[in-house]
This record gives sequence, C-alpha cells and structure tokens, in this order.
Amino acid sequence: DPTAPRGYNLVGDVCFDEACKVASAITPVPGGVGPMTIAMLLSNTLDSAKRMHNFK
Repeated sequence: DPTAPRGYNLVGDVCFDEACKVASAITPVPGGVGPMTIAMLLSNTLDSAKRMHNFK
C-alpha cells in the first residue's frame, strides 16, 4: 500500500465490523492468537520427534 507509512498494511482474516456483530470474541491484529498457535505447533512437533526417537 503506497499510502501507508511503511508501504504495507497489516490486516486480519475477517472483517472486524461484520464479525463483531455475530462473534462473541475477536482477537486483535497484530497479536491475537498467531504467536500462541506457532508456539503450540512447535511444541507438538518437538513432542512428536521425542516420541519417534524414544527420547525422554
């Protein structure tokens, strides 16, 4: 976006104005649940690798 100070805009995956009419909770952008999702995926991957190699 050439009009944005950094050249881009950070947006979420839903239209906030529409979603807030029907959703009981919405996470903010930036922030939200993205960092937690990534952390849990990495944790699950590590747990899986430990199981595969019988690491305790």
